[in-house]
Amino acid sequence: MIDGEEEKLIRSAVGGDSSAFGSLYDRYQPAIYRFIVVKVGSREEAEDITHHVFLSAWQKVRTYRHRGHPFSSWLYQIARNMVIDHYRSKKDDVSLDKLDPESSIIPAAAQFDLATKMQLENVHRAIAELKPDYQDVIILRFIEDLPLKEAAAILKKSEGAVKLAQHRAVRELKKKLGDESNDDEII
Repeated sequence: MIDGEEEKLIRSAVGGDSSAFGSLYDRYQPAIYRFIVVKVGSREEAEDITHHVFLSAWQKVRTYRHRGHPFSSWLYQIARNMVIDHYRSKKDDVSLDKLDPESSIIPAAAQFDLATKMQLENVHRAIAELKPDYQDVIILRFIEDLPLKEAAAILKKSEGAVKLAQHRAVRELKKKLGDESNDDEII
């Protein structure tokens, strides 16, 4: 649901108002960056891709049409497509050893003890090993804490398909983390 202030900003941005788009950037950049950094594992690459996402959004904002989903859904779709393009254009395989240890799922990870940081890094690596569709579902639903309906809109899938993918992704993530307990309680 779009609030009145956001709706006004979107209308102004669609009309070409760069300061309104700047306000939308300030509102959504941290979440889009988090989504991308978890997907690519490198702060530098994530910053570059995030920049391109918002540049592309600014170039295309005049074509934006509200379709019952938050403006952020449109931005996540652009981000998701750019991450896919990023991996398609890379010639080398991405090694988990090349992951930036400073990029973390939780930005405030610096305040955790070593054991907690190591657990977070294990989760981050396990997510990176999932197939891309499962990564997207885990990131959108559990890291970004988006509602099922919005995640479905971003992924261009039905809510049922996202629920099924979520169930499978959680089960696969638990396997990678060595937890074979009952995974039905998460859904």
